[in-house]
Amino acid sequence: MKKQNSKMKLFALITLILVGCSELFPQWQPTPNDTLKSITILPENKVVFKVYAPEAKDVKLGGSDIPANLIGKMIKSDIGVWETTVGPLEPGAYRYNFVVDKVTVMDSRNPITSESNMNSWSMMYLPGKDFMELKDVPHGALSEVTYFSKSLQRFRRMHIYTPAGYEANSEKYPVLYLLHGAFDCDDSWGTVGRAGIILDNLIAEKKAVPMVVVMPAGHTGPFSFSAISSATRPKTDEFVLDFNNDIKPYIEKNYRVLLERENTAIAGLSMGGAHTLSIAIPNLAEYAYFGVFSSGILGIVKMWNSPDTNEPTWEEQNKELLVKDDLKKDLKLVWFATGKDDFLIETSRASVNLLKKYNFNVTYKETTGGHTWNNWRDYLNEFAQLLFK
Repeated sequence: MKKQNSKMKLFALITLILVGCSELFPQWQPTPNDTLKSITILPENKVVFKVYAPEAKDVKLGGSDIPANLIGKMIKSDIGVWETTVGPLEPGAYRYNFVVDKVTVMDSRNPITSESNMNSWSMMYLPGKDFMELKDVPHGALSEVTYFSKSLQRFRRMHIYTPAGYEANSEKYPVLYLLHGAFDCDDSWGTVGRAGIILDNLIAEKKAVPMVVVMPAGHTGPFSFSAISSATRPKTDEFVLDFNNDIKPYIEKNYRVLLERENTAIAGLSMGGAHTLSIAIPNLAEYAYFGVFSSGILGIVKMWNSPDTNEPTWEEQNKELLVKDDLKKDLKLVWFATGKDDFLIETSRASVNLLKKYNFNVTYKETTGGHTWNNWRDYLNEFAQLLFK
């Protein structure tokens, strides 16, 4: 009888718990979002985007590198799913989001993301370019590393690629410092830039030498165009101080990298290209290779936001270094590339001409396209094959 009473009490307790839970957590109801496929790739490189927002009045597709004429208003179906088709698009990685009644949201049905300087994005990949396809080859590691910057007196983050086999051997490797642009962060080269995959494929095909690739955070505070666009950039800025005094020494202490000039390269896109010049030119004895993608000496060409000033120009600030021909003797590669539709094309041309004026042997190419990751992935693929050989 006691055992029966205990069972009845236990049953009553479970019943009370279940009743209470049903009040706290109403019964789940299925919706079209449960099985929604938010990204569908169609033939001819067209892409269908979908999002479930049954109560929304207006939904738009936002995007990075998706042509502006292809993003915008989405159409709502009878079941509350908003949809739009864009394309054709070039093969590559694309950041996107949804603007639901003027509120920007990420795609809850897609776990693939990419960070930028201003926010995070959902991301999709459209296959079609062999050099950046995920293949059955040995893969390196892409690590997120936190370090303390003594220059800035705070913790900072960078991403570091080590080639396949790095953990299993004691070899030392050449190093490429790879810098991002104004609207990006240290995550960007590894996600939307597909840097690790590009290097994996090049190394597996013996088109590139195994190397460590360091992708630091180029922003040290709130972003503003005035901080990077002036012809009178200061001789050093916070990022350059952090790079020279903290980032590079950290890598040389904690990673097995070769320290000689001929084993050290630096490159960057847009703002990172300007940073590359600000680091490489004053320290030319440390770098045998530098690359500038879609950039140059920011402010060398008057632009809409360039302030008028009587301060020395970049050329005047660096004149003493530019004239030292002995440092150019063992400089193996100065490489520039910019798209013909890029708003910085004249900046690139003027920068190349200035360096040639001081006897730099510059390789310069103009490609199709504009200021987009579709170009920067191509540039990395080509630049990496020229290093450390």
